[in-house]
Amino acid sequence: MNPLSLLLGSFFLLILLKVPIGFALILSSVLVIQYVGLPLGSVVNQMYSAIDSFPLLAVPFFMLLGRILNAGGITERLLGVADAAVGHIRGGLGHVNVAVSMVFASLSGSAAADTASVGSILIPAMKKAGYKPAFAVALTAASSTLGVIIPPSIILIIYGAFGNVSIGALFLGGILPGLTIGVFMMVYTYLQALRHGYGAKDFPGFRALGHALWRGAPPLMIPVLVLGGVTGGFLTPTEAAIIAVFWALFLAFVVYRDVPLRQLPTILGQALVDFAVPLFTVAGAGIFGWLISYLGAARLVVDFITAQTTDPVGIMLLLIGFLVLIGTVLNPISAVLIFLPIIQALGNLAGVHPVHLGVLTTVTLSVGLITPPYGICLLIATQIGQVRLIDAIAAVMPIVAITIGVAILSLYVPGLMTLLPSLAFPRLF
Repeated sequence: MNPLSLLLGSFFLLILLKVPIGFALILSSVLVIQYVGLPLGSVVNQMYSAIDSFPLLAVPFFMLLGRILNAGGITERLLGVADAAVGHIRGGLGHVNVAVSMVFASLSGSAAADTASVGSILIPAMKKAGYKPAFAVALTAASSTLGVIIPPSIILIIYGAFGNVSIGALFLGGILPGLTIGVFMMVYTYLQALRHGYGAKDFPGFRALGHALWRGAPPLMIPVLVLGGVTGGFLTPTEAAIIAVFWALFLAFVVYRDVPLRQLPTILGQALVDFAVPLFTVAGAGIFGWLISYLGAARLVVDFITAQTTDPVGIMLLLIGFLVLIGTVLNPISAVLIFLPIIQALGNLAGVHPVHLGVLTTVTLSVGLITPPYGICLLIATQIGQVRLIDAIAAVMPIVAITIGVAILSLYVPGLMTLLPSLAFPRLF
C-alpha cells in the first residue's frame, strides 16, 4: 500500500471515528513510520521540533489576552463604540455586530473568543429587536472569523513561524482583506435590513460618539501597541503579546476594577487549558507534516495540478478549493501545519509572493470556522442563539461566499494583501 495513502486514509478514518485530532495525527503518523521502517525516535524529534519555536510563545499570551477581555467590561466598552459609530445605519445591530468583531479581532486574534463574548450579548439583543435568529447567529459567527485575519492573528503567527515568513508583514497583509470582508458583511446586512424591515437607532450625536470613543480608547491602544511594535521592528510578536496582556491586566484590575483579583487564577487556568490542547495538536501536526513532506506529497500534488492547468490563476483557484475543503474537517492551525509544504509548493509554482500566499491561506481557511463539520464558531453561535444548525448553515452560506470572493479577488488584485507589507517592508518585495 502506498505510505502516503495509508497516512491520509488512517488519519481521516480516525477523524470520522471522532478521535481527538492530536491523537489522530500521532497515531496515523506512528502507523506509517512503522510501515516504512523509520525509527520511532523520529516521532519525538519531530514533535519537539514543532513546538520548539519562540514565535509560537506569542500564542498563549494572545489566548490569555482574550480571556482577560472576556472577563472584564472591555467588550461592553467596545460595543459602545461600535453602537455609537454605526448603530444608526439601517440594520444597526447587525452593523454593530460586524464592527465590534473587527475591533475585537485586533485585540485578541481569536475567533472563538469573539463568538462567545460578542455573541452572548448581541445575539439575544438582535433576536429581541426582531432580527431572524438564524441571521443573527450566522452574522455573529461569520464576523468573528475576522479574528483570524485582522492582526494580531494566531494563524498568521503560526504560518509565519513555520513557513519562514515575516510575521510583521503577514500582520499588515491581513488588514485590508479583513476590513474588506467586514465592509462587504455590512453591505449584506444593509440589504437584509431593507428586505426584512430591520430598523436602526437614531444617531446619538457626535458628543455621544466622542464619549464612547473616550471610554473605549484604553483597550483600543492594544492593536496600536502590537502592530506598531511588531511592524516597527521594536518588538517581537511574543514581546508585543506580553505587553498587551499586562496592559489588559492593568485595565481590568486597576483602571476599570470590574474583575475581582481572586478571579485571576481562574483566568490563568482557563488560558492554560486553551493553549494546552492546540499545543498538543501542533506537536502532532509536526510529525504528520514532516511525513507529508518526506513522502513527497507536495511533488505529487504539484504534478497533479500542472496536469490540469499551468495557468497561475487556475493553480491558485484549485488551491483555494483545496483549502476550503480541508477547512471543513480541520481547524486552521492543524491545516496550516499539515499541508504547509503543499501550500508553499503550489504558491511557488504560481509565482505568488510568500506574504500574499500566507494571508490568502489564512483568509480561505477562516471559512472552515463557520462550515460544518468543524465550524466551531457556528456551533458556538447556534448554542447561544438556540437555532437549529441546518438553519444557521443556510443563513451563513451567502457570507461564506463573501470571504471566498475576497480571496479570489486578491488573485487579480494582489495589492489587497501586499500593499501595506510592501510599503513597510520594501526589502521583502
